[in-house]
Amino acid sequence: MAMATRRYRVGVLEGDGIGPEIVPAAVRVMDAATAAVGGGSTIDWVPLPLGAAAIAEYGTAVPDKTLQTLAEQDGWLLGPHDSASYPEPHRSALNPSGVIRKHFDLFANIRPAKSFEGARAVSPDTDLIIVRENTQGFYADRNTYAGTGEFMPSPDVAIALGIITRPAVERVARVAFDLASRRRRHLTIVHKANVLRLTTGLFRDVCREIARGYPDVAVDDFHIDAMTVHLVRRSANFDVLVTENMMGDILSDLAGEIAGSLGIAPSINASQDAAMAQAAHGSAPDIAGRDLANPIAMINSGAMLLEWLGARHDDGAATRAAALVEQAVTDTVNGGVATRDLGGTASTSGFAAAVVAAIGQHRVPGP
Repeated sequence: MAMATRRYRVGVLEGDGIGPEIVPAAVRVMDAATAAVGGGSTIDWVPLPLGAAAIAEYGTAVPDKTLQTLAEQDGWLLGPHDSASYPEPHRSALNPSGVIRKHFDLFANIRPAKSFEGARAVSPDTDLIIVRENTQGFYADRNTYAGTGEFMPSPDVAIALGIITRPAVERVARVAFDLASRRRRHLTIVHKANVLRLTTGLFRDVCREIARGYPDVAVDDFHIDAMTVHLVRRSANFDVLVTENMMGDILSDLAGEIAGSLGIAPSINASQDAAMAQAAHGSAPDIAGRDLANPIAMINSGAMLLEWLGARHDDGAATRAAALVEQAVTDTVNGGVATRDLGGTASTSGFAAAVVAAIGQHRVPGP
């Protein structure tokens, strides 16, 4: 009996800057991969307004209709935003990514860093994942019910809240340990408990408690400042890292760069029942519209979304499509096709076309 094809509805938010170039590249590659997998799933794409264009049309960077429609989708792709260029009061408000993450309680930001053989890398053996708690910590605009989490009791004093709670740490720690148990069974807790003893000390200690349920996973921990040095010197020694919000943001940018370029750094933001694919880099307005941006981070973020959908829905076709995307990207770079940041000459659209061609050479039969 033929296996029924599963149709997914996926929101598409192109965003600002290079977003309208790299997000369509990811859509093109994901369509090619799902079509190439026998008995594969199909995706219905749902474009939605966000960012500067949404401000111009709706008076807000994240319209209510966007949030309402996203709630009806199986997942979504989010392009980068250039909130620093928005007019006030939008510039000072929580940025579009933060709004969506907070609205849907996307508590786990999963950011892999893996180097390519055919590209320049400071640390060519990098293959790790940073799991960043996404709702609390030292990003004050995400951890309060109302307001920004920052306040000024006088014009010369500014204070920000940093919040760590046991339930939030427990759930993100389980995500990290589950990942580690499927990889090389090594998890590293990153904190600053020698100074921030109560907050990041609680983060470290709760992670250690969760570790008791994963006896096959080796656990160690490092201070955030030491961790930056270890990543540069010996990134190959690390597998999965788990840390609080701001530390995870900083570490994942560093990890992406030592693996070759921030342009290859993918991520998903996920809860138990929702996921958003989002490249770890920014909107790069200096090269926007010039077909120069590296689309790998966005393409591989799309692959991560396919993998998440496959796991959530027990859909082997989506899982195979995700692996096919990652393999095609690797083959393309190893074959000498890369954008400028990786030492190549390919354009954004040209690189996407090369990945689609590589997918065609790796057609995968169904089960």
